Amino acid sequence: MSDPILEIDNLSISFFTRIGEIPAVMDFSCSVQPGEAMGLVGESGCGKSTVALAIMRYLGSNGRIVDGSIKFKGRDMSTLSEEELSQLRGSKIAMIYQEPMASLNPAMRVGAQLTEVPILHEGVSMAEAEKRSIEMLEAVRLPDPERIMRAYPHQLSGGQQQRIVIAMALLSKPELLLLDEPTTALDVTVEAGIIELVKNLGKQFGTSMIFISHNLGLILETCDRITVMYSGEAVETGTVDEVFNKMRHPYTQGLFRSIPLPGTDKNARPIEPIPGQFPLPHERPPGCNFGPRCAHFKAGLCDVGNLAMHTIAGEEGHASRCERISDIDWAAPIVASKEFAEVEPGDVVLKVDKLKKYYTVSANEIFGGKQRTVKANERITMDAREAETVAIVGESGCGKSTLAKVLLGLETGTDGVIELNGEDITYKPVEKRSTGTVSSLQMVFQNPFDTLNPSHSIGSQIIRVLELFKIGKDQQEREARMFELLDMVKLPRAFADRKPRQLSGGQKQRIGIARAFAGHPKVVVADEPVSALDVSVQAAVTQLLMEIQRESRTTMLFISHDLSVVRYLADRVVVMYLGHVAEKGTTDEVFSPPYHPYTEALLSAVPIADTSVRKKRIILEGNLPSVMNPPKGCPFCTRCHRRIGKVCDTEVPPVHNISDTHSIACHIPLEELMKVEPVIVLAGSGDGDAEGDGPTTPETSTLS
Repeated sequence: MSDPILEIDNLSISFFTRIGEIPAVMDFSCSVQPGEAMGLVGESGCGKSTVALAIMRYLGSNGRIVDGSIKFKGRDMSTLSEEELSQLRGSKIAMIYQEPMASLNPAMRVGAQLTEVPILHEGVSMAEAEKRSIEMLEAVRLPDPERIMRAYPHQLSGGQQQRIVIAMALLSKPELLLLDEPTTALDVTVEAGIIELVKNLGKQFGTSMIFISHNLGLILETCDRITVMYSGEAVETGTVDEVFNKMRHPYTQGLFRSIPLPGTDKNARPIEPIPGQFPLPHERPPGCNFGPRCAHFKAGLCDVGNLAMHTIAGEEGHASRCERISDIDWAAPIVASKEFAEVEPGDVVLKVDKLKKYYTVSANEIFGGKQRTVKANERITMDAREAETVAIVGESGCGKSTLAKVLLGLETGTDGVIELNGEDITYKPVEKRSTGTVSSLQMVFQNPFDTLNPSHSIGSQIIRVLELFKIGKDQQEREARMFELLDMVKLPRAFADRKPRQLSGGQKQRIGIARAFAGHPKVVVADEPVSALDVSVQAAVTQLLMEIQRESRTTMLFISHDLSVVRYLADRVVVMYLGHVAEKGTTDEVFSPPYHPYTEALLSAVPIADTSVRKKRIILEGNLPSVMNPPKGCPFCTRCHRRIGKVCDTEVPPVHNISDTHSIACHIPLEELMKVEPVIVLAGSGDGDAEGDGPTTPETSTLS
């Protein structure tokens, strides 16, 4: 091994506020070798981003390194002057943030922002800077680099913006690249392209990386080693193979049991959320920070003193901050705390038949111009039965949210039929729907932060919903129902008097669920309800939705791009692309061959945190076409890896009805589609063995 490019030794970081010192990171150590990728994982607030900012020396005026050291190429960064740090940032160490627009100036053309990097750090000429910038845009696989150079950031898609930021970070060929959740806001197909790009560029330029993410699947695909953080401390570190297959900390184990890995089942083997709450920095317990949430906690051992990292016997470099490593049976199979009987769906509650939603826009809405038509939804046909979960999946811009708006009456349909319990609601805006109809069709939104009024208490906001839906004879009955709803979403009744700012993201989403179910809805539309939440909180909210649905027999439309969650909780799946239904069927049918080529690409793009899983690698080239100028034939023909010829460009594809429930709209003959190999296979007889020692047999089975 050569000398590490980055050494962090016993690092402790605090923020000094009016209430005193708040420790953010304690006793954190790690090292990164030249050309190596290190993953930092953990829940929000665990200190991952704080470590990255400390490396860049961007802690702000109230952040301070109170102990330990950070060495870059053997040099202690605390000894560097501001001028030396300025020369180091961007040239030797670069950082890519979660939101690309935070790194781009909206008032400057992309070319001007790219060229200033080599000009500033290396003093090259403008001509040389432009040449390098265009070469780097080609390296990050952006089409027409000259056009991109002339564009402003807002004229590019989110995936293109993130590629620009990556190009900017790599222009000066940094030796260390910090990536802070660089793909969280991107579609799964764009994410797959970015991850492939980062891995290849890392190899091409020999760049070392620290990859910060809460997505364990991404860490598996991108990193060599991993450090798991909890409440400011590193609790486990080792190679990806060691930590994934031979984990030795209860928190790491809890993370894996919180995600829907292959083999989990919402009835027979549900995911297991980590119990309890993440501690606030000034409320950390003595001893092990994870102690109050740990099933293996032992008083007098786990709550005494400051716990140190212990090296795992026989595995140099693999260490855990746990006092009971040798006492725990790490290979013990998961025993579900609760199993559920399979719910039998009832009659059709919601029926959508050949729905169209068009928008008419002018070239210039203010001064007029040629009108153009946006076909947001095109002949959508689907249904949903009582107590059934139907997932609607696809990339941003495919028409999922437009369909939800039409269902809820926020928009009205252009053509076709939507029936809710036999009532035609296609052309009825929400203000013209009866109270009963509005209460029967409710929504859980993606962002819990924007759905609650910050000025009103939680209880008053739930009571307001009950008043609108005419539930309860008087205030006393409504208060009683409000407390029942808090019980239903497993929140203390004392929360009724709290304001939204006093709640965590997961708690706010629970309030959103309580409001959605307040009026005894027949159908709940859940639009990415867990995508903004941490892994363990995501598991708890998902389980909560399932439990409430089972008890109330509510129909749920689950809009998502996370196919791992969809595979876990959906009974049927509708795959949408550019306003069209590409494929639909039961979950088993959609996740097994034959696939629509777009479904195949979606499945291949999903990161799965299981070392025994083998996937095809299908990277979609290009961007989603404009809905104002869609392809004349198959909507997917411009990006399809299985395109068969001119017919794809000129004719609308036929629908293959494979079974009563499964259909695919594609020009490829059905007999050819039937020959497609599974995208995802599991090697070994286990189902991931995330908590054991990994697969031991060479068998291969399809995951469906």
